[in-house]
Amino acid sequence: MADRLFRFGVVAATAGDAGQWTALARRAENLGYATFLTPDTLNTLPPLLALSAAAAATTSIGLGTFVLAAPYRRPEQLAWEVDGLNFLSGGRFELGLGAGRPDAEQDAARLGMPYGTADQRIRRLEEVIRQVRKWPGTGGPAPRLLIAGGGARMLGFAARNADTVALGLPASTPEDGLAEHVRLIEQASDDFGRLELSAGIHVVGDEIPPWLAGQLGPDVPADSIAILNGTPRQMADRLLRRRDAHHISYITVNAMFADRLAPVVDLLAGT
Repeated sequence: MADRLFRFGVVAATAGDAGQWTALARRAENLGYATFLTPDTLNTLPPLLALSAAAAATTSIGLGTFVLAAPYRRPEQLAWEVDGLNFLSGGRFELGLGAGRPDAEQDAARLGMPYGTADQRIRRLEEVIRQVRKWPGTGGPAPRLLIAGGGARMLGFAARNADTVALGLPASTPEDGLAEHVRLIEQASDDFGRLELSAGIHVVGDEIPPWLAGQLGPDVPADSIAILNGTPRQMADRLLRRRDAHHISYITVNAMFADRLAPVVDLLAGT
């Protein structure tokens, strides 16, 4: 990823029915997005099952978890299922992992899994990666690995172990607030040039849906990294400046804004 070409991903969590779900995946593929991504919560579709359906409905788009919580599953079981999904998708699967969201402990308890301390969750993450990379399975290569983090420890872990580091930062983060996090990644990596860096867009345009406004909070600055607005050219230029300053080239967006961001995808994808 030394050239850090732009990639774009759509994050989708649920749909009205199975037909709408597969239509979402096909729409993302037709709009030129590189990946169709699913989160990992008990209030959304089971990610690996949902991506299996998306794989059957599409032909070229990458399919990824964004991100699986390591405490939820036994590492060996997850490696088995990841290998199967990678095979069934024709090698299109990208594995996104994290140590667990701040509110993930309750979901882990519902699944009958120990959540553990921060140290224990990172060790579980290490074991998941080890099992995925050694799983004999179908004989294909292990999938591309994305690790998400926001704090110094997780960003350092991601820098040493991942192909893609996803910056899990609040919407209150201004544009220049990226610099310190990227510096931590660069310091921790022995080959920073190979890493792809990712950041998410929560809103495209000037209108923030009421349900999302509550999630973003009251302290969102005008230059929030989570909000992108203006003409397609203006939005593309902002992402170009972000890549120049902070090396971020993999942009993810909520599925409800996929059509609105599509002109920017046309301008930048693969460049």
